[in-house]
Amino acid sequence: MPQAQGTVLFLQLLNRGGQIFDAFAESGEFQIERCFCCFAHGQDYRASLFARSMRSVGRRFGHNTTQMHMASYAEIQRVLVEERSLSEPAEAHGTLAGSLCTAVTYRFEDWLLEILPEGRTQAAAAAAALREVYARTAQALVGVDVDVAFDLLLPEDEQPIDARAAALAQWCQGFLYGLGSRVIQDASRLPGDAGEVVRDLTEITRVGIDAGDSLESNESAFTELVEFVRVGVQLVFAELEPVRGHSSVVDGSLH
Repeated sequence: MPQAQGTVLFLQLLNRGGQIFDAFAESGEFQIERCFCCFAHGQDYRASLFARSMRSVGRRFGHNTTQMHMASYAEIQRVLVEERSLSEPAEAHGTLAGSLCTAVTYRFEDWLLEILPEGRTQAAAAAAALREVYARTAQALVGVDVDVAFDLLLPEDEQPIDARAAALAQWCQGFLYGLGSRVIQDASRLPGDAGEVVRDLTEITRVGIDAGDSLESNESAFTELVEFVRVGVQLVFAELEPVRGHSSVVDGSLH
């Protein structure tokens, strides 16, 4: 997917136009209990995104929800390097999530064809680690285990903020690729909230940090963007339920 030129800075993206997030709760805003952040405009589609997602995934946003347990970013990075993959872990995981949104028949073997030069692993340990990522991601998105929340495969918090920002951009790029590599010809033309999310994720593929802002500000903005992407992907998955398995999409229109 061709990208517009120029980097979109964290706070520029958060504060531009119909501001995505505002820290902590203010009167009239839609509060997100999970991350203690909220939308600045209650009528904005982004507030609708969280409201609808909370209804659709139910207990995933409760206090008893746990994160997906799978191999770390560093471990998957090691596996991909050993398997001579040109994909970064974040991009590979985004591709998996995007593909699962559009095809109920998307298999582990299909994912390997996307991310490995041979289309298969050369070592049993590598296969086990990647299969775990596939299984945990599919289970969390589909809702097989309602106590497990879908999450993004990103570098650990100890890594520099610029490295994590680059990985988030790669994750979104992979997701858009996976979303558009099958039945959806133009994901940006999807109707309703799903289309809005896709357009925002396209912007996030160009995200970067602002050296003029404090580390605390950049960390806060990064956390909010990750949460937006995480929930936005779940909304897209729910919106594309008619597509998976039996329906067709032409130029982004659901049939």
